[in-house]
Amino acid sequence: MTIIINPTSIQEKINRASEGLKVDADAWFQKAEKQTQGVTSSTKVNDTIIQTALENIDEANPDWTYAAARIYVENLYKEAAANRGYDEREKYGSFYHLINMLTDEGIYTPSFLEKYSKEEIDQIGSLIVPERDRLFNYLGIYTIATRYLATDHQKRVFELPQERWLIIAMHLMQDEPQNKRVEYIQEAYWALSNLYMTVATPTLTNAGKTHGQLSSCFIDTVDDSLQAIYDSNTDIAKLSKNGGGIGVYMGKIRARGSSIKGFKGMSSGVVPWIKQLNNTAVSVDQLGTRKGAIAIYLDVWHRDIESFLDLKLNNGDDRMRAHDIFTGVCLPDYFMEQVENRGDWYLFDPHEVRQVMGYSLEDFYDEEKGNGSWRQKYEECVANEDLSKEKVPAIEIMKRLMRSQLESGTPFMFYRDEVNRQNANSHEGLIYCSNLCTEITQNQSPTEFVEEFLESENTIVRKYQAGDYVVCNLSSVNLGRAVSNDVLERLIPIQVRMLDNVIDINTLPIMQATITNQKYRAIGLGTFGWHHLLALKGIGWETEEAVQYADELYENIAYLTIKSSMELSKEKGAYSVYEGSKWSTGAYFDQKGYTDSKWTALKEEVKENGIRNGYLMAVAPNSTTAMIAGSTASIDPIFQVFYHEEKKDFKIPVTAPALDHNTYNIYRRSAYIVDQRYSVSQNAKRQRHIDQSLSFNIYVPNTIRASVLLDLHLQAWNEGLKTTYYVRSTSNDVEECEWCQS
Repeated sequence: MTIIINPTSIQEKINRASEGLKVDADAWFQKAEKQTQGVTSSTKVNDTIIQTALENIDEANPDWTYAAARIYVENLYKEAAANRGYDEREKYGSFYHLINMLTDEGIYTPSFLEKYSKEEIDQIGSLIVPERDRLFNYLGIYTIATRYLATDHQKRVFELPQERWLIIAMHLMQDEPQNKRVEYIQEAYWALSNLYMTVATPTLTNAGKTHGQLSSCFIDTVDDSLQAIYDSNTDIAKLSKNGGGIGVYMGKIRARGSSIKGFKGMSSGVVPWIKQLNNTAVSVDQLGTRKGAIAIYLDVWHRDIESFLDLKLNNGDDRMRAHDIFTGVCLPDYFMEQVENRGDWYLFDPHEVRQVMGYSLEDFYDEEKGNGSWRQKYEECVANEDLSKEKVPAIEIMKRLMRSQLESGTPFMFYRDEVNRQNANSHEGLIYCSNLCTEITQNQSPTEFVEEFLESENTIVRKYQAGDYVVCNLSSVNLGRAVSNDVLERLIPIQVRMLDNVIDINTLPIMQATITNQKYRAIGLGTFGWHHLLALKGIGWETEEAVQYADELYENIAYLTIKSSMELSKEKGAYSVYEGSKWSTGAYFDQKGYTDSKWTALKEEVKENGIRNGYLMAVAPNSTTAMIAGSTASIDPIFQVFYHEEKKDFKIPVTAPALDHNTYNIYRRSAYIVDQRYSVSQNAKRQRHIDQSLSFNIYVPNTIRASVLLDLHLQAWNEGLKTTYYVRSTSNDVEECEWCQS
């Protein structure tokens, strides 16, 4: 059947999409009409109208992205209406009917219909504000529609953008008291639908559905035994299958040439086990959508560190390479001092240290800058003639590390002494490494195999002592919108509640992860849109004003986050190991230098009422969710004022957010142009207020001198950063981490 496309309907569509935007609607119509002559498919007509709009996007005409997005949204309305059986002019159909349909299809969890009455669902559905779909730019609406909206098994459109926000809110508030949960849903929907915040990618994808978990990343600690290594590999495969990025600390595993059961020279070291995890990352690929993502961390004093630093290089013996994992190095202060002083460094086998010295070197840290138990133990190891060791100039290890960074972007840097000095829960353990995206720092310990026994004739039971298996529950404030609209005081309490509820609702495939999640109730409230916010405020990146503003803004975010968690503790109780923590003693506030009356009052409130979450803040990379929200990624400067976002299924023109003659000069100083020393200083100020860490990328030209890159690392360490993420050189193309998108 031939469909006649009416030019009047095209004109009306274009006029609606152009409303309030700086676009030439007449020129758009003329071009679209010409290109749609003879076209008999309404879908192709819409695609053509969108394409003609996208072709106009450039630095001088950023509004075309919103015009294209509005056409795309209208098409979503039409498809959803046809599939769900309502009039497309309504835009959104019955919310209750949607939940019924997708529950019957096995897409939505049955808990919606079990826990909410029809009257409640109808009331919740009335919260939808279709006009908020106009907040999306084209890249944002295309991304959420093609990757996150719930469809049926034939991939047909059923759920619409505002319904995704509402489903997330309903899912996270399902176990709140019945007399309060609609109010909490309304607040959560307000926060999400206004793009004031985003949830982590796993939450955005899986909330309300029958499958998948809600957390972003996990961190495992592998003990030095064959049982532990293979158990860890199995656990990592399960988590990877369910959509989690993994950080793995392998510093306890004996080095190459170490003894096994007293037989000297038998161990093949950490590299073969890393290659095994590399194969797991490739093989367990989230139902074919993407390969798994695993970061391995090793101590810089480990005797295998040199071969570890070569793992991702593109030359040399490929049997000693692992190209699909990411690497991170755990660096004590003493090593950085030796690099600075051009001193010697000693490498040890951790197994031999345990055998000869009676302790594990990795189980200590320097309690003060320049002094502490780790360096005392290290010097004991250096002085002990019974302990084999290898002496290397510290600067030579640093050179190898930087060479790898310039070629592959890794290893990530983990400054272990600063991390553990700032650990709010040091009474319960130690932090050995970070996660895949370097923003999580929480207590870790290996899970230990205890025994295996026959329970009955055909039932074998294996018994384990659960270690602290770190879980990252993430969400981020959109600074460009939330700060500009002055909504942080309203936003952060509902955001903390949403994150806290993820802990109880989530279903994790690893039991020790579930135990750890409940033990610390750790969350990671972060931010994105920093460059967007600077542009709106007219603050240049390379200014002391930007450094000072980072200090002030993140102190306020920290205050509101801690206060929100304290208020939640009044209502629901503190996390289980709160007593003895720096929160309970007040040492956290003293250590941060929070001494004014506002902070002193909060310190006393926390002492009196406890705090709900043992860990609170972490700044993740979140480039994908920043795209959905139409802002800039994380704490990064933009790459270009105008560019094409290109993935395997699209190439979309994008301009910097809120681009006009006022913001252009701020954006003009982009990632590879800005002086990275200002980026380090901004993040050092930011880090002071964040109890965990930051995904901080260092952007450098491929012509950078080694001495300049070294100075950046030394500055980061000296100014108190806990971690740094990729070194993004113009000569390497590093992979984006999607696990911690929030």
